[in-house]
Amino acid sequence: MRYQLTIPARVNILGNPSDATEGDHATISAAIDTYAGASVEPAERLALEMITPEGQTLVRQTLHTPPPYPYDGKLDLLKGAINRLHTYSPQLRRRMAERGGVRIAAWTEVPRQSGLGGSSLLVLLALAGLRARYELDPHVHNDYVLAELCQRVEARELGITCGYADRYVPLFGGLAYLDYRGKLHQKPLGDEPFATYERLDAWAPDLPLVIASTGIARDSGDVHGVMRGRYLEEQASYERGAPKPFMIEVMERVGATAWRGKMALLRGDWTEFGRLMGENHRLVDEMMNYCGLSDGAGAANNTLISAALEAGALGAKLTGAGGGGSVFALAQAGREEELVDALRAAAADVGLERAQVWRARVDRDGLRIEMAD
Repeated sequence: MRYQLTIPARVNILGNPSDATEGDHATISAAIDTYAGASVEPAERLALEMITPEGQTLVRQTLHTPPPYPYDGKLDLLKGAINRLHTYSPQLRRRMAERGGVRIAAWTEVPRQSGLGGSSLLVLLALAGLRARYELDPHVHNDYVLAELCQRVEARELGITCGYADRYVPLFGGLAYLDYRGKLHQKPLGDEPFATYERLDAWAPDLPLVIASTGIARDSGDVHGVMRGRYLEEQASYERGAPKPFMIEVMERVGATAWRGKMALLRGDWTEFGRLMGENHRLVDEMMNYCGLSDGAGAANNTLISAALEAGALGAKLTGAGGGGSVFALAQAGREEELVDALRAAAADVGLERAQVWRARVDRDGLRIEMAD
């Protein structure tokens, strides 16, 4: 049996970076119609590939022994997924021995290091592809478990610090309020709650989002690693009785933008929703400066955010870790293309030659798996 998998990228609209658990709060996040995908089929060995969306092979590796596989900088996200699921699942270990290998050929249209959760997409595709190929028990290997395994692949296998929203939103899809209470210390699977995933897209069927990827690549793990480390240090001192430190205070305020934003969304108050986006971004910029990250959220990001607001956006903010990556804006209904044009012009004015700007729509489906001919 051959399968075709497609999975959407994500944007964090309010409350981030509490999904990376510098804090222990909530986000409003959305899956968007920018995709990665994979072809998964039986093979004699384990064959891993990165291909273009048109099917041209970029890199290929055939592995001739059972997992675990060493990391060598080639296809490590796919190998990490296999290693972690092989450790977690006795059923996978049995069925790989009984049924032979698999070919996973993955592609992505998500700009590299753009802050849209692109690395997690490849891990999730491999996990879901293995579940389909080997017909693993869907209860034991449900989507919550795959999201949590993805977090552990990146954090434990590969040392990448990024957010839980990156792992949940692409699988479940839609516009959602995610609650991360109990996940601050990133305990082993089963020793902490799953994230709570509450769909909100029934209340906002066509969120008018415009994405602007700066074209400046940056490793989100480098940023979140610094911020999370500082947060945990201050959290430990606070638990020992010290006065409330800066990082604890500011992350509480960041988290509050998410639950207040949920209320604004439900009553259709888009002016307040946009104001909260601005508040979220201001706090993140302040926090990044506090953590010693040059230019806070990044000069290019702040330039594009200012341009979006000048062009009439209701709100604009960072969606990834900053220092590059992407920003997004909430347009006034019917004025999305005007905002696209304004952000393209602003990017050109400051020499962001690789910038990409587009109108994004909420993807309601999340992960899609189809049997291929």
